[in-house]
Amino acid sequence: MEPFPIAVFLSGGGTTLQNLIDRIAAGTLPVRIVQVISSKANAKGVERARQAGLNIEIVQGREFASVEAFSQRNFELCREAGARLVCLAGYLQLLRIPEDFRERVINIHPSLLPAFGGKGMYGHHVHEAVVKARAKTSGCTVHYVDDQYDHGEVIAQRAVPVEEGDTAESLAARVFEAECELYPEVISRLASPR
Repeated sequence: MEPFPIAVFLSGGGTTLQNLIDRIAAGTLPVRIVQVISSKANAKGVERARQAGLNIEIVQGREFASVEAFSQRNFELCREAGARLVCLAGYLQLLRIPEDFRERVINIHPSLLPAFGGKGMYGHHVHEAVVKARAKTSGCTVHYVDDQYDHGEVIAQRAVPVEEGDTAESLAARVFEAECELYPEVISRLASPR
């Protein structure tokens, strides 16, 4: 059976993409990455995708007149590649999800949504806010993507304790470990025939 085809969207370092590549190579994630799209030409994730021999396209928001036109181009590429699921992996652009991709676009966010989510809440900003708020627990959330930041229906969450003396960096490292387990688990579940 052909592995389930997915697309990965990124804007940064590509560590989540690399986690997926490694798990596919290890035979623990039954998918094939048919398209990678980066919103930034100089993102380190672009280099990771090239090194893995993946099909990579750069689609930058500023080249489009509207969010709708930008989104349309991204999803055109996904259709052309035959992607059946889109996995956001540190992707920092707002998208309009077309009807044929409703509940077929997922994201992983480094907090327990709805806490510490929304516009501007990504990466280190999230962990700094968690530490500053003296929260006892953080974690990660996989959710369906809708037309708002960090808003769609939650699919799965994994909690991570915030420890005494944690910095944003030490917390980020523990949350990322949880992300590396949770995201492939959810992707596997969505990729397996119901």
